Amino acid sequence: MTISSQLKQTVATMKGIESLIRIYAETAQNPESKAVWERQIPRAGGVVRLLEERVQTLEREEPQYKGY
Repeated sequence: MTISSQLKQTVATMKGIESLIRIYAETAQNPESKAVWERQIPRAGGVVRLLEERVQTLEREEPQYKGY
């Protein structure tokens, strides 16, 4: 497995985690729990954005990885 495919797999996994955090925030009964989950949404989104930027950089610098 190439670094590119591992990185893209990590992006997909993080997007799934971000979606789960959103679901947990929406379905939390306890206001404190809901607040904790809601605070994590921007963090997870930030990680996704950083990873996506890294994928773009990798594809720009190493064109053979584009589209994998």
